[in-house]
Amino acid sequence: MPPDRSSLALQHIALLGGLSRERLDQLAQRCLWQTLPAGRPLLLRSERKSDVFFLVSGRLRVTIYAANGRQVTFRDSLEGEHFGEIAAIDGQPRSADVVTLAPSVVASLDRAAFLGLLRDEPMVAERVMRSLAALVRQLSERVIDLSTLGVQNRVHAELLRLAQAAGIAGNRARLEPAPTHAELANQISTNREQVTRELNALRREGLLAKDGRALVLTDAQRLVRMVEEVRGA
Repeated sequence: MPPDRSSLALQHIALLGGLSRERLDQLAQRCLWQTLPAGRPLLLRSERKSDVFFLVSGRLRVTIYAANGRQVTFRDSLEGEHFGEIAAIDGQPRSADVVTLAPSVVASLDRAAFLGLLRDEPMVAERVMRSLAALVRQLSERVIDLSTLGVQNRVHAELLRLAQAAGIAGNRARLEPAPTHAELANQISTNREQVTRELNALRREGLLAKDGRALVLTDAQRLVRMVEEVRGA
């Protein structure tokens, strides 16, 4: 089995950290391995598949497409992450679409094997619970933002989330590659023109700057205060 399709590859999956080499070998043999180009749908909303997926390399987007073609993006997944556990746990149809953003290697574990893993490995089960709890918190915060904040404030909140995910150091954060205006609009349920207007305003205020393919947040603490003020924190 090639290294990127073996227990060596699964060692880099955060959910499986700490498992023995023997256990990882068993999981690698049970997995279905796929190599996908960028822009390829991996999962479709409402389809009845209950595998859990491990992203060995690449980048994916979890999103949905409305009947009118409008896209709403939930999050991007990076290598080392897992996804699909909700359908594996409750046996219900998929709740979102997943598409590759870059060439990706993905391993999928069938539902029976995943549930067996949770029963046999309490450490993995606890990680899944923590992951789902974090997802509930994230979605709750997003519902509140969409219900109570204007577009300007939603742009600020999304930029802060992206900065925190990228890592803030010295009161600055570097988003590379910079998210497109359309991507930001899909994240916060608005249109590209409104995002462009708000980003230009932040650049004029000196809070954002372009650096090649990157978008640089120059004063993270100021953005934190702006978001906390409208959220009532």
